[in-house]
Amino acid sequence: MKLYHGSNIVVCSPEVNKGKPFKDFGQGFYLSDTTEQAMEMARRVVERVGIGQTPVVSTFEFDDSAMTDGSLKVKCFETYTEEWAEFVLRNRDRKTRQPYHDYDIVYGPIADDSVVRQMRRFEMGAITLKELMQELQYPPKITFQYFFGSEKALEKIKFIC
Repeated sequence: MKLYHGSNIVVCSPEVNKGKPFKDFGQGFYLSDTTEQAMEMARRVVERVGIGQTPVVSTFEFDDSAMTDGSLKVKCFETYTEEWAEFVLRNRDRKTRQPYHDYDIVYGPIADDSVVRQMRRFEMGAITLKELMQELQYPPKITFQYFFGSEKALEKIKFIC
């Protein structure tokens, strides 16, 4: 399957520790199965980096049999769940010892801006976990991401262009 990474540069040799810490699934290399989502991430990177940069989407080939063949430790979240919310909150928590988990690959929903707002309300005690999950039941569109958190996992992807 093809997966895509958005940035301000072509990424042909990803590295686990180049990613920012405290992201949804921790520090690692993130990919999307849609070029649209990767381009949106590339635009965000360019906004942060500054003028003169261009959004770039790098394409990778991934043998997704690695998700189920037992060669890697994999965690999948098919939708927003309490377990997913707690997992993301722990990975984003700067007080939690990182890395929080030892999965090679994590697949699941992206905590976009609207989701992050609800999660912050939960963290501040404004809503319960149950109310958080109710708020997440009707998102406009769930977008998913693949997290590669180990060198072993990165060996399963191949840069195409």
